[in-house]
Amino acid sequence: MPGLARHRRRKPDRARRLAFDVLRAVSAESAYANLALSALLAERDLDGRDAAFATELLAGTCRWQGTYDTIIAAAAGRELGSLQPAVLDLLRLGAHQILAMRVPAHAAVSATVDLATATVGGRVAGLVNAVLRGVAADRLDGWLDRLSEGLDPFDRLALCTAHPRWIVETYAELLPADELEVALATDNVSPQVSLAVRPGLASVTELLAAGASPGRHSPFAARISGNPAQLAAVRDGRAGVQDEGSQLVAWALARAAAPEGAWLDLCAGPGGKTALLTGLAAAEGSRVVAADVVPHRARLVAAASRGYAVGGSEPLVVVADGTQPAWRRGCFSRVLADVPCSGLGALRRRPEARWRRGPDVVERLHPLQRALLTSAIEAAAPGGVACYATCSPHPRETVAVVTETLAERDDVEVIEAQPLLPELSDATVGPYLQLWPHRQGTDAMFAAFLSKSDR
Repeated sequence: MPGLARHRRRKPDRARRLAFDVLRAVSAESAYANLALSALLAERDLDGRDAAFATELLAGTCRWQGTYDTIIAAAAGRELGSLQPAVLDLLRLGAHQILAMRVPAHAAVSATVDLATATVGGRVAGLVNAVLRGVAADRLDGWLDRLSEGLDPFDRLALCTAHPRWIVETYAELLPADELEVALATDNVSPQVSLAVRPGLASVTELLAAGASPGRHSPFAARISGNPAQLAAVRDGRAGVQDEGSQLVAWALARAAAPEGAWLDLCAGPGGKTALLTGLAAAEGSRVVAADVVPHRARLVAAASRGYAVGGSEPLVVVADGTQPAWRRGCFSRVLADVPCSGLGALRRRPEARWRRGPDVVERLHPLQRALLTSAIEAAAPGGVACYATCSPHPRETVAVVTETLAERDDVEVIEAQPLLPELSDATVGPYLQLWPHRQGTDAMFAAFLSKSDR
């Protein structure tokens, strides 16, 4: 095949090569796509259009992986298990270019064959060429129409919105029928980068003057396109990247009535909420203790709050297991337990997460979540407030954790979330806070605010 011979002499472009290398790390080493991408972009000095192309190619491929796998299997006429993992990743990248990017099909096929030859070897060039030409034989809508024929409604939605069925079923339990497809589609739209100013160190006005746009809900928020490190406030530690949903949880906790005293962030890494709480606590003359069980994450917490070191109000960061407290019971005015979770609320920002985890992760985390909530309540002083938060809407990670824990106690009352955030509408489930990307434009954060009895 003379066409393939020419391909062997061409090097793949840098953006596609970078996207492939990151995707291999995600697939083979369980790397986090956003972190691996950021590191490699800096290492290889890609910016501008090349960085934007690589970012979209990687994120879109990760996000639509399950759907592309179904299309690739149909186009190849073979089981995916018969393909080398690296070849499958090449086909996924090619499929995304053909079906969802403004790349002509012939260019996407040719560039992917170049990439295959340079990375896996010339022996797979013919296979990659043939399969991608099969993928290019139809548009995405056409593939979805054909492949969803005969499927039940949940399987159809799973295929057409690139979600595992178990996530579709979870959303269907929580949302009105007319919101289900909208919510799933919103998970496939990359959010704009959200920033949070550190109270007392920077203002939103400063970020707006530097080219940011206003946030949607949080008084500490601004949004930008591009690299956050381009802003002086971010480089100086006076602002940082933080989703507005996360900001709103911290803000609501700070607004709840509580006695004077120190504040505790029980599961603090990577530190966005700690930094915001540190500024809010300092305004009241209080100090924050921030704990994380993982030393690396504790270092991230300290880095996120470094701007407060000049005034001496930086948090006390400790490496500690929140389920085995390194502090006395009942000594904190406000306690935040933003617990480990499935991450279903952040699928927009973590595109590979939906394919990496199954429903079993929810059950595995449930006991830990309950233990951390119990620890948070025990740490709160009489009259103090404990906040249980998680970046997931799944009932087993949200309402069930709170309900089961409180059923065993008579010293806690639930604080209604809506009065703490009166600026928001349609943001509660019962007395609890529940945000959604398609409603509030934030991660799907859940929070329960609990008052410790002063009896």
